[in-house]
Amino acid sequence: MAAVLSKEYPLREMRQGLSPEVTVLVPVLNEEDTIAEVLDRVLALPISVQIIVVDDGSTDRTPQILEGYADRVLILRNEKRGGKGNAIRKALPFAEGVTTIVQDADLEYAPEQIPTLVQPILDGKANVVYGSRFSQGLPKGMALPNKVVNVLLAWAVRLLYFRHVTDEATCYKAFRTDLLRRMNLQCQRFEFCPEVTAKSIRLGERIMEVPIDYVPRSKAAGKKIRWTDAPDAFWTLFKHRFGKF
Repeated sequence: MAAVLSKEYPLREMRQGLSPEVTVLVPVLNEEDTIAEVLDRVLALPISVQIIVVDDGSTDRTPQILEGYADRVLILRNEKRGGKGNAIRKALPFAEGVTTIVQDADLEYAPEQIPTLVQPILDGKANVVYGSRFSQGLPKGMALPNKVVNVLLAWAVRLLYFRHVTDEATCYKAFRTDLLRRMNLQCQRFEFCPEVTAKSIRLGERIMEVPIDYVPRSKAAGKKIRWTDAPDAFWTLFKHRFGKF
């Protein structure tokens, strides 16, 4: 299927402010130390932003902190943990932005980079933009097993889909919102990333990559994804290469 820019929000209407330029989805689980700073920095961005937070069953002070943002942020909550992918799917029906991007709540990714990532979409130059951590080599501080998995995932995309992507597993993936909705997402956990990569390519989209800064967080500091999540990622890339959606 050929890539087609949606006409739902023409560029002149974006500039007139009839729809937020970007919806920022923030899945959060026990991030009391960083969630306030994340939201403050996203709210301060020099573009029109809608923020949707999905609290995925936090048991620390995260829910209480979020109450202080209820007048500026849409807050959804899962009483039981459903996973990152589940949280994204829960939030997506409420997205009003022309573009949508996911912001992790742990500040590995600086929110100030969001305008650069969504601008090519707003300008009509792309429908999918990834922020690449590896465009200038492997980042310092990332655990070796994670580096290996990330390299292998990039090669899996090349072998299965014949596309060159330097950073398949980056959190910073920006989409036209209507395109993301067309993907009929099924993810529950961290397989969100390979699922949207697979479906973007199968829908005929070119994945534009732009360099980003990245500060890895350690397991001791609360990082939740593990290299042991890799089998699900590879399986997701494989099954969506040949399955229907």
